[in-house]
Amino acid sequence: MKQALINKIKNSFVSEFSKEPLMVFSSGRINLIGEHVDYNDGFVFPAAIDKGIALAIQKSNNDKSTIIANDFEESFQFEIDKIQAIDDGGWRNYLIGVIKEVQAKGKEIGNVNVIFSGNVPAGAGLSSSAALENAIVFGLNELFQLQLTKKEMILISQKAEHNYVGVKCGIMDQFASMYGEKNHFLLLDCRTLEYETYPIDLENYELVLINSNVQHNLSESTYNERRALCEQTAEMFQKSSLRDLDKKELWGRRSDFTNEEYKMVLYVIEEIERAKLAAKAIENRDIKKLGMLLYETHDGLSKQYKVSCEELDFLVDFAKDTRKVVGSRMMGGGFGGCTINLVEKEFVEPFIESVSDSFQEKFGFECTPINVKLSRGTHIIKS
Repeated sequence: MKQALINKIKNSFVSEFSKEPLMVFSSGRINLIGEHVDYNDGFVFPAAIDKGIALAIQKSNNDKSTIIANDFEESFQFEIDKIQAIDDGGWRNYLIGVIKEVQAKGKEIGNVNVIFSGNVPAGAGLSSSAALENAIVFGLNELFQLQLTKKEMILISQKAEHNYVGVKCGIMDQFASMYGEKNHFLLLDCRTLEYETYPIDLENYELVLINSNVQHNLSESTYNERRALCEQTAEMFQKSSLRDLDKKELWGRRSDFTNEEYKMVLYVIEEIERAKLAAKAIENRDIKKLGMLLYETHDGLSKQYKVSCEELDFLVDFAKDTRKVVGSRMMGGGFGGCTINLVEKEFVEPFIESVSDSFQEKFGFECTPINVKLSRGTHIIKS
């Protein structure tokens, strides 16, 4: 499937521009645990996956750049030195943002032609946006020999999302998409960007993603409000981030918060601790402990941080009532997208069938299983 996507985009580029392109594949990501803590300097446990964005790029022969979004059958043209963000620009602003942030670093780039397409469902919480950002910065870096490091590139991608899309995201999505290793999870310290690799060994269990097919748009959601609350709280306690705040300190000033705000901040403190406990569970091969932590995370995301939705809660509750599933939670920014489930291998197909039937009966539309493998991060495709 990945190779078919790459071939399709390469052939489209040659047909459109009559030149051989540089091909980039940029991975989406999953996150085992550690949700909404990357912008609080916490620990997260992501992995790159074999679904993502295929991007073809080459220098333009004229004074215009042309970008074609194959999936949307849309395109736009611009001059590289006159490019500006577009009101309600959608996917365009991800690329514009990256180009502007590259230029802000004093790097000179010329006009380019680009065609891209993805096989990550939009809004599924698998970070198609980070994959697109990483794909374009990686392609520009290679094409114009900018000598940017991977770290510099992911920070450019993050700034593009902050400044041109309007989502004050943390660094996890861009990091996992760029640094991912085949068959490994990454335990990432979001403060230092130091990480450890954990080979995947879930023994008799398998990770199963169920897409609720409820799409979110984080820039129009309460995501930025959550981040603002976290930053204001850290400032109140004179901490650099919530990573440095403990539950006892928070309790001591509970009267400074509404009940809802208190629960949200408490969730972040508890989730940072859960991510560290998950690493120990994996080291000890304690899959049931890991599963319990997933359930706890979902409970926190739904009832404390309030970024879930009825459909995601239904999927997790269904998993919890299913004997062969040891863990489940919503994954990603929230308000829709996927659940990630730890299911006994022999029970994967019956679980998918039963949860799909029940979801259809409850909501009147389908949820969709997504098969993924842990993959390497953003890279050049050699022809």
